[in-house]
Amino acid sequence: MNPLILASSSPRRKELLEQAGFDFQIRTSNVDESAIQQPNPRKLVEALAVWKGEAVPIQDNEVIVSADTVVSMGNRILTKPKNDQHALQMLASLNGRKHDVYTGIMIRSANVRTVFSVSTSVMFWDHSKEDLVGYVETGEPLDKAGGYGIQGIGAFLVKEIVGDYYNVVGLPISSLVRKLKSFDVYPRHSHTVKLK
Repeated sequence: MNPLILASSSPRRKELLEQAGFDFQIRTSNVDESAIQQPNPRKLVEALAVWKGEAVPIQDNEVIVSADTVVSMGNRILTKPKNDQHALQMLASLNGRKHDVYTGIMIRSANVRTVFSVSTSVMFWDHSKEDLVGYVETGEPLDKAGGYGIQGIGAFLVKEIVGDYYNVVGLPISSLVRKLKSFDVYPRHSHTVKLK
């Protein structure tokens, strides 16, 4: 089985990989995400996942997973808010409306790479401005795409979702587990044995 490297400093992605039963190391590099301009959210997250994953050094037998998540509504792409005011603007634009969350993933070995993306549709309840301001004051929105965390306090915003919940958190873990098999990477609980 090949060693797994997570090319992300996101605590949520780390928790999801741990929850799925993987042993892995974290290895990140600082890339300027604003260097990639792409109006299509699916193409954007895939390009950013590649950008992040290619910036991390790799050993011969290692497998690197990199990811990026954005929120899209209409023709607007929402990444992480710059400050509280920006977070409030984002939340107000999503309030009472449907949006889509896209996560792009790259899995890379020394010789092979695969890139894919997953989208999930999310509908917000219609909240008062006071509710939104109160949420922003918790500080939770600032490091979250779209300005909210579905796995945290921000759960109260969400009326319904269609698709993979974990994709909204930041890593479509069920799709990832299946694709990692072809890279000879398995969770600890897996009984899959690959004969040499």
